[in-house]
Amino acid sequence: MPTQQTNHPLPPGFQLDRYRIERQLSLGGFSIVYLAYDEDGTPVAIKEYLPNSLALRADGQVAPAIADEHLGAFRHGMKCFFEEGRALAHLSHPNVVRVLNFFRANETVYMVMQYERGRTLQEHIHKHRGEIRETFVRNVFARLLNGLREVHAQKLLHLDIKPSNIYLRTDGNPVLLDFGAARQALRTDGPMLKPMYTPGFAAPEQYKAPEDMGPWTDIYAVGASMYACLAGGAPQAADKRLERDALQPAEKRWADKYSKQLLQVVDWCMVLDSAQRPASVFVLQRALAERHHVVHEPSWLDNLGQSLKVLLRK
Repeated sequence: MPTQQTNHPLPPGFQLDRYRIERQLSLGGFSIVYLAYDEDGTPVAIKEYLPNSLALRADGQVAPAIADEHLGAFRHGMKCFFEEGRALAHLSHPNVVRVLNFFRANETVYMVMQYERGRTLQEHIHKHRGEIRETFVRNVFARLLNGLREVHAQKLLHLDIKPSNIYLRTDGNPVLLDFGAARQALRTDGPMLKPMYTPGFAAPEQYKAPEDMGPWTDIYAVGASMYACLAGGAPQAADKRLERDALQPAEKRWADKYSKQLLQVVDWCMVLDSAQRPASVFVLQRALAERHHVVHEPSWLDNLGQSLKVLLRK
């Protein structure tokens, strides 16, 4: 297994194509994100493909050092990263991060995105732990689902929805960020990089049956993100739940604090059997909007949708 290592970011003031790097915004296992400015002085966020298990950039260097045995995996990941940018560039929705440009430089690739001012849902949860209101949860996720519906309409899956990938603009409107895991769904050939999932938010099929992934996989993560809003932290990881499900249902845990209907929606999204979850974002949106209808008794239309989903998988 490749060893984990720390990559040094490009320095402030560095001229990258037609952008000037201001500072590092975040550092992840697969990429570094920078705040930069274009030629007109407009702020942008630039994501640099730099998996720390395959490539190392030392302090003062620009191009990363890649060992021969990692070169194939690095290039495959770079190709997928590029395709991710191409796919997202066709998406234009107020609740999905806007990709403005993508290019090759320094022996890797870069994705230029619209820079958003605000904070992540994760930061909001930490600040308001235990005090998040039902209206906030419903409003944020209703709008976020508008964006996710567009993503699914483009035959894309996100596969890494979690509070740190949901950005709240200063006006409260949510934006879905970081489609890093989506590149795994775009291609199945070539060497596989390490699994892209976040414990607590990844659905069971991401661990054990990737061939069963679909819109319902992202829906599990949406439910887990809503659960995190109520709990103040991530729920039990799905692989652990498969061994011994110790997750207390939302309907029991917060019976005296939130409406029964909202709690039922959260639990429905997080059912371990993917065939029993909402079959589509549209079905989930409808349930989230119907505040006074229980969700445990699906209509004949829902049952038909679930049956069709099972048949399509075969």
